[in-house]
Amino acid sequence: MNGMAENPLDLLPELFILAGAVLGLLTGLFLPRERQGVVAWICGAALAGALVATAAVIRNPDMSAFEAFAVDLPANAARLTVAAATLLVLPLARSWARGHRRESEVYTLVMLAALGAVAMAGADDLLVLVAAYLLAGIPAYALAGFAKDAAGTEAALKYYLLGAFLGVLMLAGVTLVFGTAGATAYPELDRAAPGAAVVLLLAGMVFKAGGVPGHFWVPDVAEGASRPVAAFVTTVPKIGAFTASYRLAAEVFDRPLLLAVLAAATMTLGNLAAFQQDNVRRLLAYSSVSQAGYLLVPVAVAGHAALAEPALLFYMAAYAVTNLGAFAVVAAAGADRLADYAGLARRSPWLALALVVCLLGLVGTPPTAVFVGKVLMFAAAWQGGFAWLAVVAAVNTVASVFYYLRWIRPLYGGEGRLRPGRGWVAIVCAGLSVVLGIASGVILL
Repeated sequence: MNGMAENPLDLLPELFILAGAVLGLLTGLFLPRERQGVVAWICGAALAGALVATAAVIRNPDMSAFEAFAVDLPANAARLTVAAATLLVLPLARSWARGHRRESEVYTLVMLAALGAVAMAGADDLLVLVAAYLLAGIPAYALAGFAKDAAGTEAALKYYLLGAFLGVLMLAGVTLVFGTAGATAYPELDRAAPGAAVVLLLAGMVFKAGGVPGHFWVPDVAEGASRPVAAFVTTVPKIGAFTASYRLAAEVFDRPLLLAVLAAATMTLGNLAAFQQDNVRRLLAYSSVSQAGYLLVPVAVAGHAALAEPALLFYMAAYAVTNLGAFAVVAAAGADRLADYAGLARRSPWLALALVVCLLGLVGTPPTAVFVGKVLMFAAAWQGGFAWLAVVAAVNTVASVFYYLRWIRPLYGGEGRLRPGRGWVAIVCAGLSVVLGIASGVILL
């Protein structure tokens, strides 16, 4: 860090998101039910403001705000990715929540969870990290059970209990670090956290990231919650979790082998569990678990490979738009079984094409953005001295083709009985995935 500042405007993107949540909630209190969609526009404007504010400072020198929040490239990349991903989620949430008597609360909860993800990404103090963990989690628990149906309630309960348990373990890790080092600020710890504290701190991070062994909530929430909520919670909180994990690995502890084993276990288990899934939401859930494994690879070599940071930041953005695109197709189609997608290309060729682009993108097929992210990830693993991890990731990538093709194959066969809704969000996400991949050379300069 080049300096420390106490200017609240250094946190302008966060202030935009917070203002959108608060103003949206207050506005919703005074609007009739049929006009609560205005709140979505308020939140969208706030997210656009956060994007502009971040773009204006992304090239500035690294600094620390209030000695507790890093304003650097990883934080700014997370700000951009979270704001853009949440902006894409809002139309999906609008189509689901329209007319609900608590519609405005959906948008407010989404904004607060997004703010928590951004705060996790920039946290430069363990106490700030704990607060951000809670802010990213509590609104997401409410969103998972928002519909108050049996499946959503069960999913929310599992999500909350696992998050609370692993969150307590993380807090115990913070206590242990403070007890041994006498500090919680990252710069004062200098990668000297004791081994037991590292394991405890990682408990919270792998839960938010959907990694092993904290991944059990992912398929249940993806299937039990509404489709827009499933898209959100399997994407946006992960961005904060991986950036926070990278910062911890680079500044607080040095346990590359432990993280490498977690990465290998996560990608392998996710792929194995996805093979026999006939429910597309559970398939995407286990796919997101496997993607978490790939994203843990650059975290494992943080501080040991120069390519670790660009690999993580680009892969996060690539994963966000691609995963959201796949879930947006599911939301537009309104169907959860693989067999239901037979002949989708006849009814909606553009929606089917968007799904193909996103699924092949998750494999890592050129010219999509995930392809570039995976190439960087392989190179970072090799550069960091974990050639075996690069091989495991390559084998898992090849294996994942099988279950993605199981979904692609029926799209172009059958009579096409589905009557999908508007899928412009999916088409935009698929387009962004290709554009990011083609423009990756310029972005990574």
